[in-house]
Amino acid sequence: MKIVVIGAVAAGTSAAAKARRNDDFAEISIYEKDRDISYSGCGLPYYIGGEIKDIEELTPRDSSFFKKNYEIEIKTEHEVIEINKDQKSLLVKNLKTGEVFNDYYDKLVIATGAAPFVPKVEGIHKDQVFFLRNVQNAVAIKDFIFKNKPKTAVIAGTGFIGFEVLENLLHHQMDVTLVEVADKITPNLDYDMAVYLENLLIKKGVKLLKSKGIAKIAETNVTLSDGQMLQADLVIMATGVRPNTTLAKSIGITLGKTGAIQVNEKMQTNISEIYACGDCIETFSAITGKPVYRPLGSTANKTGRIAGDALTGGGLFYRGNLGTGIFKLFDLTIASTGLSEREALAEGFEIEICHNIKPDKPSYFKGEEMVIKAVADKKSKRLLGVQIIGTTGVDKRIDVFATLITYKATVDELFHLDLAYAPPFSTTKDPVHYTGMILDNAISGGRKLITANEIRNMTADIQIIDVRSVDDFNKKGSVDQAINIPHASLREKLGELDENKVTVTYCNKGVTGNASQNVLLNHGFKNVYNLSGGHKFYVGSKQES
Repeated sequence: MKIVVIGAVAAGTSAAAKARRNDDFAEISIYEKDRDISYSGCGLPYYIGGEIKDIEELTPRDSSFFKKNYEIEIKTEHEVIEINKDQKSLLVKNLKTGEVFNDYYDKLVIATGAAPFVPKVEGIHKDQVFFLRNVQNAVAIKDFIFKNKPKTAVIAGTGFIGFEVLENLLHHQMDVTLVEVADKITPNLDYDMAVYLENLLIKKGVKLLKSKGIAKIAETNVTLSDGQMLQADLVIMATGVRPNTTLAKSIGITLGKTGAIQVNEKMQTNISEIYACGDCIETFSAITGKPVYRPLGSTANKTGRIAGDALTGGGLFYRGNLGTGIFKLFDLTIASTGLSEREALAEGFEIEICHNIKPDKPSYFKGEEMVIKAVADKKSKRLLGVQIIGTTGVDKRIDVFATLITYKATVDELFHLDLAYAPPFSTTKDPVHYTGMILDNAISGGRKLITANEIRNMTADIQIIDVRSVDDFNKKGSVDQAINIPHASLREKLGELDENKVTVTYCNKGVTGNASQNVLLNHGFKNVYNLSGGHKFYVGSKQES
């Protein structure tokens, strides 16, 4: 059997390697139009910033490695320009010599990846404008920086790449401005968490402009969609990617609703001998079962392995994804998994939301707080999604949450997890436990929550009780229209409150607010809410005008 793979980055090489493990007699070859193969694209921003010194650290395997270890022939700078599905043949161009030749296959894998989205902007092809998608892009950006010593830069886009490039350009002492066309930063976060992150970044001196796009690029400046002009010796377009589907589309391979290649759970296209994997394919949500496009390195490796296994008779099949993602920004870690609040509502779930602010370990071991936003389905009590902003310990928690969501855990089950505990690593009740406790109390225990956004938009006549100390109330500010009754004084002042009125309690982060909520409910108050995330998240998620 002859297997040909088109594309030699994450998915393509994974497919070929798995196929070889299953079948030591197959003839396997890969065509790759770029120079580099099997590289770590997620590490490229850190090469630009100098944290990774040698680009070869990101390209540990070359064609000779695959030939020696797997008996796989990889031809770089070779582009497949045509597929004949009836004859099972390929037309291939050697980009170094211009030679064009034919090859054939018994099984074909399309792993053509994705390409940067190039918006229609005047001047976008100028020498100081870069996209970051492959190794040569990173080398070109770093070379430009060393040769031209740019003092100002503009980055378009606030996804993973945009933020990672921001941090690494700042290592070169540049004045950097981020420009985002949407009304919030960070596509994977809900609006409240995005604002919380934005406020943290503004305190760190990051320049952010939202609801603006780049309209024109000149030699040393850019003009935004509102006419504002920014100095820019360097421009990075981190505007997302689109699946490379030209070859697939040319031979009648079906594209999915997202515009990427449609495959079944074994990565097979509508043409039985042709498989596809990686950033060029459409996958599906493990929660809803609906099509999604998630161009992530982890998903590319996984789907590549499944394709290689399936085309050699294996039993692996794809089980969906949660869109789990994480990135570093200065001392911060930002992560998410599963459905956001917006996505859960769009899917018709009746949801409960909590904001949990807890340290990753005790203060005597220098524990640092993280904000966990969790979304659950009220009807089934199933955990649907989580977003976390913090410093240390975020990666550990997001992976636990991703596992829980994958196996359809309900919120009451989180408390019973036997997680590893010792003071250097965690608190006795982990932030994961607390998240489950808060959601379970809200859904099943009558301890209702209200979010900062809900309380800001509420027009009903309510009584809001700030149960922090008088000192905190006076010095840290308060929720609009709140009265201050410290928790220790609450029982003796119950007569001053209307037990039939909608009541909201809050403290700094939520714990004492919940304790006060319990007091009021025990004393006959009918409708009591605790402010999710307390005053800290209320202030932190407030959009500054």
